[in-house]
Formats: sequence, C-alpha cells, structure tokens
Amino acid sequence: MTNHKQTQYPAPAIRAYLGGSFDPVHKGHLQIAMYVYQHLLPMAKQLNHELHVSLLPNARSPFKKQSTDPKHRLAMLKLATTNTPIQIDELELWQAPPVYTIDSVRTLRQRYPHDRLIFIIGMDSALSLTKWKEGLGLTDYVNLWIFNRDSLPDINVDTKTNINDHNLSENTPNLVDENHITQNVTELQSQLPTALQCLVIGSPTELIMPNVQTQINNSALKNNYQGHIYIDPRPVTAVSSTQVRQKLQKIPHVLNIKHTAETQITSLQPINDIMCNTELNPLAKWLNPAVYQYIIAHQLYSAAQFR
Repeated sequence: MTNHKQTQYPAPAIRAYLGGSFDPVHKGHLQIAMYVYQHLLPMAKQLNHELHVSLLPNARSPFKKQSTDPKHRLAMLKLATTNTPIQIDELELWQAPPVYTIDSVRTLRQRYPHDRLIFIIGMDSALSLTKWKEGLGLTDYVNLWIFNRDSLPDINVDTKTNINDHNLSENTPNLVDENHITQNVTELQSQLPTALQCLVIGSPTELIMPNVQTQINNSALKNNYQGHIYIDPRPVTAVSSTQVRQKLQKIPHVLNIKHTAETQITSLQPINDIMCNTELNPLAKWLNPAVYQYIIAHQLYSAAQFR
C-alpha cells in the first residue's frame, strides 16, 4: 500500500515554460529563462524538488502566417542552450498548426498532475489573453509568471540596455538597469483582464508552495486547481524575433559576407569576430555566435524567404 502511494504521488517537480516561435532564438529569450531558473533554484533546493525550466517552441503561432522550418528552429535552440541548464520541450513543435496554448497546458497538467507548473509570458501577451482560445482558462492548469517587457523601436540598442554577454549558465542575467524599474505592480495588475486580477500574488515563492497547489482529477481534467499570477516588477528589454529577422536580411550585405548554399563554416572564430564588433553588427548583442553561424550556413532569413 505504501509503495503504491509513493508511485502515485512522487515528489513534485517545479516546471517553468517559456513558449514562442523562437524564429530565431535570441539572447533575450535565454535571459528571461535564466532569470526564472536562478530565482527558482534556491526555493527548489529548499523544498528538495527538481527544477526544470524549458523553452517551448511552437509549430506556428495562430497569429502568424508562416515560420521557419521546425528542424532549423530546434537546431538553433539546441545551440543556444548548450552549457546552460535550460531545456527544450518539443511538445508543440511537431504538431500540425495552429497549436493553441490552452491545449498545451492541459497536456502538461495531465502529464505532470502533481508538479508545480509555471507558464512564462510577457505583459503584452497577458493583456491580450481574451483574444486567445480560452486564454482566461490558462490558470485552471498552470501558474503565470508575467514579465513587463519594454519594447524597443530598433535593435541598435546602446549601453543603457546593459545586457549580460557572459556564460548564461554561470551568471545572473542583467535584464535592465535598476533605475528602469519604475512600473507599479498594482497598476499592471489593474490592466489585466478583470477575471485574472484576483489571482495576482506578491512573490514567485507563492507559485510553488504546496498550499497554492491542489490535486487534479486526471480522468476529466476538470479540477479544483487554481493557478496564481506573479507580475515581475523588473521590466525586461524586449527585442522581437521579427526585428532580428529584419536585421539579418541586411547585415550580410553591410558586412559584405558572401556564402553559397554549399558553404559550411568550420570555425567559429570568423563569426566570433563579426559578432564581437557591435559597431558593424548590432545583432552581436542579441544572437549567440553559434546560432548566427547556423543562420548563415543554412542561408536562413534571406529577403527571398519572406517575400
């Protein structure tokens, strides 16, 4: 009887997911994921729970008409997460689009009925949840960790952005300067859909404590679970993958780099030289050198591709 209970109720893990097209993946994605990981790690150790923070690439967003081949996006994600604790979950990647977040969180809750599940989104996405398929129902299955993302007019960012270019597995990401943390959580809370405002809590600790979680009915997925919402008061500088793609269409011409379809770059050194020169290439702040190498070698994001 005891062994049966141990099998049915294993020690819960903490699982956080950052979804997106990652087309292409850039350092902003990794910084948010690492920020969450490093904030949850001490709590996970204290509770003796496993911690998994994963990127959740989608097949294609319901709001987009096209996206790069999943095999390329997955390859770039693997390069970007090398030597980091960040994982990749392929749940959505190979499904026929469109794939909806509500279906994914139901699947995750069914897969991990007793784990602490957190879905990471930006405030821009949180404010548009009423436009998502059953968007207000996400908290029936997961907690939400919301970041207040300050969008940039252009990715030619200056030093005020203060992005950390060190090894992401060893350093806490520098999201933005402390002087930029001015948004009032109460104000942000008031902007959420009314049905979600009462779910806001004041600390990420409350997302993973046992008293926040309730048991799920596996048979029907209609449960007594009530997720909570943490609004992170630290705004992060948001560069979009769309901006990166637009720059990638221009950068090779600016740098006079010529590659054919057969060209395979065997050394990272030339790419590192390019990526370190932020005066010539503003993408140096945002793309992992190995990802940039992959993009050039496979001729991704050319103007012809997006005509």
